[in-house]
Amino acid sequence: MARVGLYPGTFDPIHNGHTDIIGRAVKLVDRLVIGVAINAGKGPLFDLEERVAILRAETQHLESRAEIVVQPFQGLLMHFAREVGAGIIVRGLRAVADFEYEFQMTAMNQQLDREVETVFLMADPRHQAISSKLVKEIAHLGGDVAKFVSPRVKDALMAKVDG
Repeated sequence: MARVGLYPGTFDPIHNGHTDIIGRAVKLVDRLVIGVAINAGKGPLFDLEERVAILRAETQHLESRAEIVVQPFQGLLMHFAREVGAGIIVRGLRAVADFEYEFQMTAMNQQLDREVETVFLMADPRHQAISSKLVKEIAHLGGDVAKFVSPRVKDALMAKVDG
């Protein structure tokens, strides 16, 4: 039976911390579903189709390690986990604040479905400060985001900010 993992997020935009977690997650599963959250309330810079296309392009080089599926989802994460057959949810941790939030979410998710485990991967120290929100802010203020995102994402981000 294939081990299916689910890595959810808004990925607006995907940054080097995300790709690091994805690269390590594919070592743990046979199939990794990257769930792109439809969350208009967050006011994403990139629309859903753009985020999905960027994620597919950014993860294509990892497809030899595991099957990677990029799929939008809306609603309760645990419902989506069941829908895609995920046995684990992959989450990245950067700092204590992340842990407190993730601890609470994991406890609630276990109440909803005890068959799905949450696996935490610590962010690589080089990526611990990176967040999509800060990457967008740096770009909006004219800073260089090359250290935080791939060249493809940088180009897309700068086109959005300049456009």
